[in-house]
Amino acid sequence: MLEHHYTHTFLETAVASMNAGCNLELSLGLKHNVFMSIPRALAMGNITLQMLRDRVRPLFYTRMRLGEFDPPAMNPYSTLGLSVVQSPEHRNLSLEAAVKSFVLLKNIRGTLPLRAQDLQGKHLAVVGPFADNPRVLFGDYAPVPEPQYVYTPRRGLETLQAKVSVAAGCQEPQCQQYSQEEVTRAVAAADIVVVCLGTGINLETEGKDRSDLSLPGHQLELLQDTVK
Repeated sequence: MLEHHYTHTFLETAVASMNAGCNLELSLGLKHNVFMSIPRALAMGNITLQMLRDRVRPLFYTRMRLGEFDPPAMNPYSTLGLSVVQSPEHRNLSLEAAVKSFVLLKNIRGTLPLRAQDLQGKHLAVVGPFADNPRVLFGDYAPVPEPQYVYTPRRGLETLQAKVSVAAGCQEPQCQQYSQEEVTRAVAAADIVVVCLGTGINLETEGKDRSDLSLPGHQLELLQDTVK
């Protein structure tokens, strides 16, 4: 509410939220915790004790139903480690979900999918700031990934047993420092080129919007050099 100028102070925001029925805050730590103003709002008479109780009751009822206050021994998920979460079955299911969520706008002359049997003796070039940088592959609200399970475009394409070379051109999505020579050299020696461009959470995320849809920095130049 503050960011959208609906309210002007944490106190106003806490009162408006309580009146609207909100009983849970996604805060950025104690320093930016709006609901820490609730005791003050209660003391000033902006909200009543009965309203506070009405908001708290369903919140804690839900938490109790979820088992948050149960002993760990009663929680069937407390014994699950990475060996289960990252088991081959779960990883294969994640892969299937990722494959089925792709949006393919064009597939001229049936270029995709790339098949290992069609790449014998072929040279692939993977270019762009997203070619082999696992840190920029995850969006807002993504979990902290285990590095050994992260497949960048470069790492994924290498599973096809093709000769793969990488030329980022620029190390970060902002692409302020662009190495044209690195990209053109890699592309000139390739039979197939995969260009990996985009933004990432350093450029856009919740509360951080872009004013246009242009590719950042020199990314468009990188794409044009690749096509040439």
